[in-house]
Amino acid sequence: MSFEPSARIETVLQEERVFKPSSNVLGKYSISSFDQYQQLVDSAKSNPEKFWGDAALKELHWFKPFDIVLDWSNPPFARWFDGGKTNVSYNCLDRHVLNGLGDKIAIIWEGEPGEVRRITYKELLIEVCRTANALKSMGIKKGDLVALYMPMVPEAAIAMLACARIGAPHSVVFGGFSSEALRDRLNDGQAKAVITADGGFRKDKIISLKEAVDAALINNSCPTVKSVLIVKRTKTNIDFFPERDIWWHEIVPSQSIECLPEQMDSEDRLFVLYTSGSTGKPKGVVHSTSGYNLWAHLTFKWIFDVQKDEIYWCTADVGWITGHSYIVYGPLSNGATTVMYEGVPRPSNPGAFWEVIQKHKINIFYTAPTAIRAFMKSGRKIPDQYDLSSLRLLGTVGEPINPEAWMWYREIIGRNNCSIVDTWWQTETGGVMISPLPLATSTKPGSATFPLPGIQADVVNSQGETVQADQGGYLVIKKPWPGMMRTVHGDPKRFRETYWEYLEPIEGDLVYFAGDGARRDKDGYFWIMGRVDDVINVSGHRLGTMEIESALVSHDSVAEAAVVGKADEIKGESIVAFVTLETDNAPSEVLMNDLKKHVIKEIGVIAKPEEIRFTNSLPKTRSGKIMRRLLRSLASGEEVKGDISTLEDKNVLDELRK
Repeated sequence: MSFEPSARIETVLQEERVFKPSSNVLGKYSISSFDQYQQLVDSAKSNPEKFWGDAALKELHWFKPFDIVLDWSNPPFARWFDGGKTNVSYNCLDRHVLNGLGDKIAIIWEGEPGEVRRITYKELLIEVCRTANALKSMGIKKGDLVALYMPMVPEAAIAMLACARIGAPHSVVFGGFSSEALRDRLNDGQAKAVITADGGFRKDKIISLKEAVDAALINNSCPTVKSVLIVKRTKTNIDFFPERDIWWHEIVPSQSIECLPEQMDSEDRLFVLYTSGSTGKPKGVVHSTSGYNLWAHLTFKWIFDVQKDEIYWCTADVGWITGHSYIVYGPLSNGATTVMYEGVPRPSNPGAFWEVIQKHKINIFYTAPTAIRAFMKSGRKIPDQYDLSSLRLLGTVGEPINPEAWMWYREIIGRNNCSIVDTWWQTETGGVMISPLPLATSTKPGSATFPLPGIQADVVNSQGETVQADQGGYLVIKKPWPGMMRTVHGDPKRFRETYWEYLEPIEGDLVYFAGDGARRDKDGYFWIMGRVDDVINVSGHRLGTMEIESALVSHDSVAEAAVVGKADEIKGESIVAFVTLETDNAPSEVLMNDLKKHVIKEIGVIAKPEEIRFTNSLPKTRSGKIMRRLLRSLASGEEVKGDISTLEDKNVLDELRK
């Protein structure tokens, strides 16, 4: 355990800045005041089944209404909206076309080499039906798992929706994963088919996707996979196996434009998405049809509340849960216009994101703190070259954001004219759990603020007792919610032990433990402090790595920092900081001492790093999260062990070892 029953996180940064909701808004919003937010919170708490049942009937289309809202007779295995029949594809497409939105743009796609496609809801429905019929012609049936290993092209979203339409759960594997990682996921899910592309464009290079698929399938190493559907994206030469491989452009366009949606039971699987553990094989997170659809829909509506003609852009990849919930299912279920971008900022185009915002007049922008810190490193010169005046709402996702990065985001990108929604959630939760609401919540830099209506979050010790203000503890969810994962694919025991039995039951009930530490301040604001194994015990003082990192990043010379603990015979643990510097700053003994003094000033002498190691980059997952467990191994001089399939650049480890 990282926290003892009475453990207290002792490094509390003094953050006194508070920003009222922005007036840079238009139209009618679903939650337009804090009083209205509180009314919803109270309603959900007093009668949760009525709250969720009313929301499901109002927000989703049902072929057959459900009989009961929640069956929690066998916790932690929830059944939501049992007896109901619906289809996620229908909720994302057909109902909008039938309601007169057929000519509205559903997806704006920007390719890395510069192509643009604008796809209306009617056109998207036709393409989804054609693809669904193509999958049927390949022998895919309801219940068969289909894996996607694709670049960020419209066909990725089309394929996801086509799978949902015919009741074939999908498993999207990020296109940056190795062939070995892909093979593991194909075999664990017993995939029947793979949808891929000849390649994809990323950072001015072509990524060879089909080649990785071939390597994963070599020598019948994935015996359940019978066919591979290939999108021609880069027009590179590939090996083609006629008995198995099928070109998208040769089978999809000739299909019928009509495909009746499968009427799915509420608890039928919608998708399996793999998330890596620190050890052992990746976990296949299972999400079901109606509960996930409702939560992705509601959270998108509450947090972003995209108005009729607004353009929304989430910079994630569809290979991650953020791409599932907030590029595809959440926006399309709400009838919004969502942007897909194949590229990323890169040395040849460091202003790529700002160029897209300027070009398409983006109104809502949702990205990761990692990206924001990278932009900070190169300064404001680049974003200042672009017209970002269309922005009215900025979001962050993926990990806690340092207060100084939050302020930079607000001032430089938002021009002090945008609300910021710092969202906390996980693959396992299906959608955002804690977040400000743009018209309802006053924000504090670095705080995710308050749980959304229906989410009963708490910060507790290992006995399940709510801790006092500004004390650290375990972040838990006390009651089930519709978007919760249903199980770990093929391993219900692992699901129970990992998420529901880490802590003692509270008041006799199992609670979901997120794996994150948190604190609540005197005003009730939640501050996410990172994974519980990122707490350092120095001479009996338990120090939150997130706040030491925030102190370092608040120094003018620092772009990014990661803090880990190292075994110490006297102190128990000592603090080691890995630091990347802003452009035009060079490592030096003077700077190192200055940074140590800065941490003392910001937090106290107990938080002073024993070591500071300067580095050009940090080991990160492909979704941008710093892999601190690898840094702990490096700081201790130990061999790096465990799953590193999500590591974006293995060369970073070699550089850090030097």
